[in-house]
Amino acid sequence: MGGGGSAGARRKERTHREPRHSGLADPPAMWGLLLAVTAFAPSVGLSLGAPSASELGLSPGSTLAPHSNLTQTSTKANETSGQHVRLRVIKKKKIIVKKRKKQRQPGPLVTARPSVTTNPAKTPTLPEKQEPGCPPLGLESLRVSDSQLEASSSQSFGLGPHRGRLNIQSGLEDGDLYDGAWCAEQQDTKPWLQVDAKHPVRFSGIVTQGRNSIWRYDWVTSYKVQFSNDSQTWWTSKNHSSGMDMVFPANSDPETSVLNLLPEPQVARFIRLLPQTWLQKGAPCLRAEILACPVSDPNDLFPEAHTLASSDSLDFRHHNYKAMRKLMKQVNEQCPNITRIYSIGKSHQGLKLYVMEMSDQPGEHELGEPEVRYVAGMHGNEALGRELLLLLMQFLCHEFLRGDPRVTRLLTETRIHLLPSMNPDGYETAYHRGSELVGWAEGRWTHQGIDLNHNFADLNTPLWYAEDEGLVPHTVPNHHLPLPSYYTLPNATVAPETWAVIKWMKRIPFVLSANFHGGELVVSYPFDMTRTPWAARELTPTPDDAVFRWLSTVYAGTNRVMQDTDRRPCHSEDFSLHGNVINGADWHTVPGSMNDFSYLHTNCFEVTVELSCDKFPHEKELPQEWENNKDALLTYLEQVRMGIAGVVRDKDTELGIADAVIAVEGINHDVTTAWGGDYWRLLTPGDYVVTASAEGYHTVKQHCQVTFEEGPVPCNFLLTKTPKQRLRELLAAGAKVPPDLRRKLEQLRGQKN
Repeated sequence: MGGGGSAGARRKERTHREPRHSGLADPPAMWGLLLAVTAFAPSVGLSLGAPSASELGLSPGSTLAPHSNLTQTSTKANETSGQHVRLRVIKKKKIIVKKRKKQRQPGPLVTARPSVTTNPAKTPTLPEKQEPGCPPLGLESLRVSDSQLEASSSQSFGLGPHRGRLNIQSGLEDGDLYDGAWCAEQQDTKPWLQVDAKHPVRFSGIVTQGRNSIWRYDWVTSYKVQFSNDSQTWWTSKNHSSGMDMVFPANSDPETSVLNLLPEPQVARFIRLLPQTWLQKGAPCLRAEILACPVSDPNDLFPEAHTLASSDSLDFRHHNYKAMRKLMKQVNEQCPNITRIYSIGKSHQGLKLYVMEMSDQPGEHELGEPEVRYVAGMHGNEALGRELLLLLMQFLCHEFLRGDPRVTRLLTETRIHLLPSMNPDGYETAYHRGSELVGWAEGRWTHQGIDLNHNFADLNTPLWYAEDEGLVPHTVPNHHLPLPSYYTLPNATVAPETWAVIKWMKRIPFVLSANFHGGELVVSYPFDMTRTPWAARELTPTPDDAVFRWLSTVYAGTNRVMQDTDRRPCHSEDFSLHGNVINGADWHTVPGSMNDFSYLHTNCFEVTVELSCDKFPHEKELPQEWENNKDALLTYLEQVRMGIAGVVRDKDTELGIADAVIAVEGINHDVTTAWGGDYWRLLTPGDYVVTASAEGYHTVKQHCQVTFEEGPVPCNFLLTKTPKQRLRELLAAGAKVPPDLRRKLEQLRGQKN
């Protein structure tokens, strides 16, 4: 999302490695070893009540995070089992050694952060990405409706079962309708949260979090799991070795996602989570996602489940840096005549910021052809935009080869630039955690810890100060504001990724852009920063408010999910009440945003698109997300034809005039021409008085009418040099002054006297 991070704090975890043994020793040696381990236990952090690896669903060499808060849960399990600890240690070893090869399910328990190992060169390396076997049922993505969630009790409506969704965010007011978890009543001695899958599925695991709140700390530390086919008769997940009810370790902080895989997958329709212990002086509160695989229904006993599919033959999966490069290369090789791959710079860790250019003449700016960009991955953990741009480049290539007229016209009349990953370092962090375990904020920032959406120069403040002093536009321009001096100092905190994008903006005359985020379903438009200092939110429109509202409405109006009148809000605000568009500053203030910077430093109009409630959706959901956004992605690109366009030329030479200023009467924001003299000015339908001016030329004014018909409307200008400018050029060339110019200069001198 464009705003700040999660309310919960994150804790770093250190790697802890359990000792491994290759087999069992002979009896005397084994008893000696057991006594030694018992005596050594306090110094290595092992307690007599600690659970064995198999009891927690861990393989013998797995690691336990030191903050996973397992001691309380496992102690209870041991008391229930009634076995002596010495016998259990030996027995567990036998079971592990004997049945290790036969176990297919459970994988290791994933807790707060993955372990970091070192290679022989002592450089840190991330572990292989861990993904649970089954996809999410859809609590986070809202595929599971509110009616499918029930609970034994709830403290309030805002803490009802419908709020028990992974990564759901609370509102600012504690106890309002949008709190950050499901919480059972304090007097509820047997709390439970129930999910109805609507038809039998194979449940394989659970991901949990605590309560998201800026006021309270609540989380469950252990829970049991039950299953049912009729919501009346229930059975409990069992520990294979002891035969007792399995008690799963849960959370040790509000925000870290903790995965527990079931000892054995269970086929059922209903699943219940039963909190057993929770934070002292807290309440049983949790957010969850359920992992489940579909099962066959040969007798058609249940309604057919909605399948997430697309008719387009595209690569629907998440791509890390290496896979992204490979895919972009494949598209380039398949469509070499309309594609070009280039890099605009590198991340802090040296990963290139690759751009795919798509046009009928890649590599060159054609006179009169507008430039459009899509940017994704500014926040590395908001992964859907990245995949949508990779899917879009595949789609445009395929459809162009197929001769689709809409795509052909788009690539013939527009130069499109797709930057799928502005923050590749952050994405790699999120990717290695996996879609269900990355949480709300991990991977959001760059490797340097910088939020790129707050890292662009604040040009709003100097502009508004100059406006208050009456200096705009005669003394201070209302466009192309320069970078502040503090921003260019050697010690300024500006990320290399930010500098790369700024240079990219300066190099190419972009007209239109969209910046893709995740975590909500809304389109926000500039200004993103409130005009009143320190105001948290305040309506702060630009002079081009009508254009920005139109652009935002076009995307929201062609996005399938945003137009679904039955969908529930993602978190704490119902944007559907306002057409799923909002002024950025009226949502939450964002100083230093890329949208505001793009508008005030260049000609480019940019909006932010929040694509999905789920920042990092499972790859199973990518086909549906593509279908939700495909038409919106194409329709938004086509809006670059809205308004007026033309070329400003020298009347004598008919050469284009670069940096000429195009001003529209009544709109206090100008644009400038590109180096060939061509320009594009986005406008909504209406009659406009447009002025073209350039240094050394007489100003020219004309009326331009923008209609509802597809444009842009041509509005060209021929400018005549001023006598002084002609004289300068002649003297510089060593030429004679012609009689007409001499007479004109004499007239000017006479008027001056």
